[in-house]
Amino acid sequence: MKNKKSNLDERQEQELLKIEHNGCWLAFWGLLIAMAVQMVIYGYDVNGMKAMIGEWVVFMILTLYIAIGCLKHNIWDRRFAADTKTNVITSILAGLGMGILNIVSMVREYPDAIVRSIATGVFMGVFTFILCLICMEITAGKYRKDKKKLEEALDAEEDDEE
Repeated sequence: MKNKKSNLDERQEQELLKIEHNGCWLAFWGLLIAMAVQMVIYGYDVNGMKAMIGEWVVFMILTLYIAIGCLKHNIWDRRFAADTKTNVITSILAGLGMGILNIVSMVREYPDAIVRSIATGVFMGVFTFILCLICMEITAGKYRKDKKKLEEALDAEEDDEE
């Protein structure tokens, strides 16, 4: 039988949440870096993709869990604003990262086709930028809309109290 009562005091609970938070982001970035390194080392062939399928599955589950949880509870980010400027900068960084990763992987796999490798990397970078920007604008728009509704409800509640 499980004991639902916590054995931790408030300070310990906060410390545990901080540890879990850091562990989650360590796993997220660690998996992303591991997959990028494997993509560069093994390339795009079937064996290269098979080599990172486990990391990819765990990364996608973690990503979906974080995204769905944040959307469900209307949480955007601790430090960044849910605005277009932030979304554009973040999307540019993601696009650059994906473009560079693709160029390096393609040049490694096809050293004689440098121009084609660069063109593929640029295409993938632009595609990633557009896809990230669209997704972030949709979710930021939902966040802003839900936040506005909540603020209006709180204002109406305060007016009723007076």
